[in-house]
Amino acid sequence: MELRRQQQHGYEYVDEGQGPVLLLLHGLFGALSNWQDVVAEFSADYRVVIPLLPVYTMPLTQAGVPGLVTYVEGFVAACGLPPSFTVLGNSLGGHIALVYTLNNPERVSRLVLTGSSGLFEDSMGGSFPKRGNYAYVKERVGYTFYDPAVATQELVDEVFTVTNSNAKCLRIIAIARSAQRHNLGKELAKIQVPVLLVWGLNDTITPPSVAHEFARLLPQAELRFLDHCCHAPMMERPAAFNNCLRRFLRTTTAETASARY
Repeated sequence: MELRRQQQHGYEYVDEGQGPVLLLLHGLFGALSNWQDVVAEFSADYRVVIPLLPVYTMPLTQAGVPGLVTYVEGFVAACGLPPSFTVLGNSLGGHIALVYTLNNPERVSRLVLTGSSGLFEDSMGGSFPKRGNYAYVKERVGYTFYDPAVATQELVDEVFTVTNSNAKCLRIIAIARSAQRHNLGKELAKIQVPVLLVWGLNDTITPPSVAHEFARLLPQAELRFLDHCCHAPMMERPAAFNNCLRRFLRTTTAETASARY
């Protein structure tokens, strides 16, 4: 499914389907296409909205988790999204989703986190990609997936281009450091909505122990592990991820409605 990008009110985004809103947030090296299989599966029944986060272009003074949360808040207002919706986040996108929920508890009815930062993450395998070294970048991007073949040449080329831009590198470093500083361990108990955690059993960036800690700290969390899967389950195991998501959306609809109304 080819994702159709829109540009309006200064934002670039995908907006597919009609129905209850699913707001999807990608990670630091992520892209709109990371959620392609979710859009294909759910746009028949839901309005699936994905903003392109300005991780490479935002003002350096704002490059961090709080700045990205402010960006999402502006996007939600500009798009006129309904009063309450479901938020999904992968990696850094999960971190942003958590802070957005803490700041706007009345707007979020459900949360879905996959490979989320916010407690601990080993970004890019513990080191920043070396500029000008294509083989190294390919290895580090492959580290994100259980099967390195999932790291297509297009994806590697994109990251390689990013890491050879001084301006983009400065923003990536600032955002990564902000995520590491912004530990949410003491705040997660405030999130009272249903939360689905879908985690790669082979995740080396946010290991399974991180998922267990999220499940312990979030009051209404359920945890699902996918085997032969690393840091991006919606890309590596799309059918299994979508099955988990559909079950969660189906079983929490009545519960969420009764809790809010």
